[in-house]
Amino acid sequence: MSKKVPVYIAMHNELRQKVLSKEWNKGQKIPSERALATEFNVSRMTARQAVSSLVEEGLLERKQGAGTFVASDKVREKLSGIPSFTETIEKLGKTPSSQLVSFYTKHASESEAEKLQIKQDEEVLVMERIRYADDAPLCFEVATIPYHIVSGINKEDLKQHLYQSLSDIGYHVARAEQVISATWASEYVADMLNVKRESPILRLKQVSYTQEDNPFEYVRAQYVGSRYEFFIEAKSN
Repeated sequence: MSKKVPVYIAMHNELRQKVLSKEWNKGQKIPSERALATEFNVSRMTARQAVSSLVEEGLLERKQGAGTFVASDKVREKLSGIPSFTETIEKLGKTPSSQLVSFYTKHASESEAEKLQIKQDEEVLVMERIRYADDAPLCFEVATIPYHIVSGINKEDLKQHLYQSLSDIGYHVARAEQVISATWASEYVADMLNVKRESPILRLKQVSYTQEDNPFEYVRAQYVGSRYEFFIEAKSN
């Protein structure tokens, strides 16, 4: 005797087919969970489960205050040169934006001190931001900078235009060291990126250096695995 398929999985499969068959096109807003619950004669909780599973799969995406949409193609960033989130998103015809989550100073941790080549008790500035493409959260970013570098810059300028403010005082990224790994979203990061806890995450750690080869910024960025990917073009010698 075959086992009965759970209702939300059956609904998930039907909604998935709407996306794959292009009955729902990329970028199209889908009906609300209330409307879907009525259409499929299920509870709103069941409708939410089905929609959430497709969001986790990367076929749908939620946009804050706007609703749920059929996901566009993954954002792809080529790992060559110095990456720019804003430029990457704009090249895809999307609108980049950021939301400042926190902005504070503290004593450098052991790992931060090592990366920035400073003393462990030295003060650093920490900025946490959510990076968006067309209002869909893609990345949670934590940037750490030695405080003595930015102490003379207006705080509002730093909050609004971090890299322009650094450039204005002569801190340009000449090179960067990057490490990419796979991980799971913590409860905090999941909340920031509007995904489930333990969803797949691409984690990028980057140390930026000046022309004089002095490190001045340590960034830890976590990207939604279903919405973002990195690629490398390799050539034979």
